[in-house]
Amino acid sequence: MLMSCYTRAQIFICGGWLVMRSQLLKLGLYVGFLVFSSWSMAAIDVHEFDNEVDRKRYQSFIDEMRCPKCQNQNLSGSDSPIAMDLRRELYLMIEDGKSDKEIVDFMVERYGEFILYRPRVTSSTLLLWGAPIFLLIAGIILLLLIVRKRRSIDLTASGSSLSPEERERLAGLLGSRRNKDSVAKQENKQ
Repeated sequence: MLMSCYTRAQIFICGGWLVMRSQLLKLGLYVGFLVFSSWSMAAIDVHEFDNEVDRKRYQSFIDEMRCPKCQNQNLSGSDSPIAMDLRRELYLMIEDGKSDKEIVDFMVERYGEFILYRPRVTSSTLLLWGAPIFLLIAGIILLLLIVRKRRSIDLTASGSSLSPEERERLAGLLGSRRNKDSVAKQENKQ
């Protein structure tokens, strides 16, 4: 019905404008997507190694060393500038032919034991390594003491039987208690 009000030339021009407008909108969305997606890309370190062993050593180091800036994040998962520097430093040290011990000693000397997810056993970390073992042994001993005490209580309770005089006295006490309860109920009803 609305088409009857317009001439064919007006519809074509109007339709052409709609087509051009939707193409411009699509183009704008594509450009916006490209701009914003480039902002969100993380920096990826690309290192070329001479052999597979060095590549695996590098990967092992960046997986097992902690970023000094980030909270509990390894070097491979961190995008902080210091993590990038440490990855570059690790690459250079591996390329120079340094041993694993030399690399770890350098990193610990420079950043402290915090950089290692599994700190070495030293006098300063002895409590860290010994506490779980101590707590496990203490828990087992405590559990055994509790079980032993309960067993001794159960044995004394089941092993003790009342003498005939004690049974009569108990029956009398229970009987007098039942009588007092029934009298109290009758008084409450009245």
